Amino acid sequence: MSLTAAVLLLGAGIIIIAGLAAYAFTLRNEVKRREAFRIDEERRAQQNSLENLDYVVGALLQEQVNITEASWRCKVLLEIIEPSLAERQEFQAFATVYDRTRHLKTHDARKQLTPRDRMREDKERLAVEDEMREDVLAAAKAVEAWRAKGKNALH
Repeated sequence: MSLTAAVLLLGAGIIIIAGLAAYAFTLRNEVKRREAFRIDEERRAQQNSLENLDYVVGALLQEQVNITEASWRCKVLLEIIEPSLAERQEFQAFATVYDRTRHLKTHDARKQLTPRDRMREDKERLAVEDEMREDVLAAAKAVEAWRAKGKNALH
């Protein structure tokens, strides 16, 4: 191989390596940008869930929403914020109401029920609400106390 051919190949190799390095750098920056976006999205979702939890708990304590609906919403929001939160002893009443009422029909499925079946389900739901009222209200107050701790509340 002649010196000229070797220099040309070396130059081509350097150009290819420089191009690949520039492409790798661009990809690395894109990964960083996407990761920052994902983290920001998670932070915003968690903040929205915390705000929604505050609204639901406030409405529950002011008796503006029924026990079943509030329990379902609180359980789901706690799981979104941090899956282990719904398992905490002080918040367990939400999950208990959810477990005991999740088989009941809602929305369009409820509309399809006969009046007799709807009344039977209402009776069952109201019985659970009467039994769990104090525990759910105590869980709501525990959420308020937990939220009052501020940023360190998750740990």
